[in-house]
Amino acid sequence: MVNRLVLAVTGQPDLARAWGSLVLPNDKIGIKISAAGGELFTTHRDVVNAIVDGLVAAGQKRSSIIVWDRSLGGINEAGYRPEKEGYQMKSIAPRDGYDPKAVFTAPLSGKLIWGDLEFRSDRGKIPLLSDQEITSDDSHFARILSSEVTKIINVPVMSDSGSCGIAGCLYNVTIPNIDNWRRFTQSRYGHAAIPEIYRMPIIGSKVVLNIMDGLVAQYAGGPQSQPNFAVHHATILASKDPVAIDALTVRQIEEWRAKARLNPIAPLAQHVQVAGQLRIGNAEVIEVRNVGP
Repeated sequence: MVNRLVLAVTGQPDLARAWGSLVLPNDKIGIKISAAGGELFTTHRDVVNAIVDGLVAAGQKRSSIIVWDRSLGGINEAGYRPEKEGYQMKSIAPRDGYDPKAVFTAPLSGKLIWGDLEFRSDRGKIPLLSDQEITSDDSHFARILSSEVTKIINVPVMSDSGSCGIAGCLYNVTIPNIDNWRRFTQSRYGHAAIPEIYRMPIIGSKVVLNIMDGLVAQYAGGPQSQPNFAVHHATILASKDPVAIDALTVRQIEEWRAKARLNPIAPLAQHVQVAGQLRIGNAEVIEVRNVGP
């Protein structure tokens, strides 16, 4: 499925040329997965392996490819065996995993917690042990983004989000890759900031392909695993346009939620429409091509 999609997206006759049209041999490749769902709802290992095999066919060194998420809890139970597959698997270390020089500033303060780069005060006190509450308008990007990868393959799962409507393509490479991120999931302005974060050069210029894993989809309780709301969807979506995939995902999840008599998620997923307005991609007129057998 992955191979057919990559050939269709790139219009190339074989996998080596297809992946070679997206990345160069000297690129440092990162594959951003979604592992928040742990054992039952992490980006499928076989999807990642197919991507890695295609990149290797295009001249990439398997051992230099990085597969990552903020946290990798449950990744072994999900079937990942990087030591056997030959690629690197990384998480973002609390505090030290963020680059103090790679900053996104927004006029929306957030309360800093343990793990954020600036959690400690200037006097070295730990806020939880003092009366001082530390807030900041800054977020810092993960060092993986700033110094370890030059091209990104974005591979989220097809999932709703109780805070952002969907945890789709735009969400997957922004929120899990910054500290002080909670402020962007708690208000309408925060939701609108997600596209602004995405189009920062440290992210937007590096993402060359989005592949949404919808083999198993979830329409409530995501992106953590909630099997009661899971659907065996048997679908993978691929595009260079993250907004188009997210817009299609909103529509599909809305259908499932309507059948289950759950509230719509579109009001929470405003970042998708904002991204369309910012011309990051197309949220309205989308051509869907079925490349199945």
